[in-house]
Amino acid sequence: MSALIGIGYDSHRLAAGRRLVIGGVEIPHGQGLQGHSDADVLAHAVIDALLGAAGLGDIGEHFPDTDERWRDADSMALLKQVVATIDSAGMAIVNVDCTLVMEAPKLGSRRAAIRESLATALQCEPRRVNVKASTGEGIGFVGRGEGVAALAVASLQAPADAS
Repeated sequence: MSALIGIGYDSHRLAAGRRLVIGGVEIPHGQGLQGHSDADVLAHAVIDALLGAAGLGDIGEHFPDTDERWRDADSMALLKQVVATIDSAGMAIVNVDCTLVMEAPKLGSRRAAIRESLATALQCEPRRVNVKASTGEGIGFVGRGEGVAALAVASLQAPADAS
């Protein structure tokens, strides 16, 4: 078996009148994330990390924002499609490590629910999913409370002949 590693990054602006969905979990907040889909920044970073590890491009190639089929799409459903593609290619998810960067709200007790939600979509044990949170310390678009960013690293296992 071969180990494959991918990195994902995404960011979205905060906007009034939108739901705030992080890792498939809706979080009460005065603003949500602006985007073509539900703008789940964490799910998008995980998708890109998985696609990168698998050598399958990026989220924009698979779910372009120019395609109306993906307007207001549930990002967890998109993540499940990517997991199915990886599975059909004979690869298995080893682990995913994520960092969410936002000023507010604090994730606190919601972190466990986000971890469970991601693990369910990834079809893996929650211990293989790590979710961390940080702030922008008042610096940049995140620090000013204008948006949210997320980073993810994914590790896949592939058959030796697929490397």
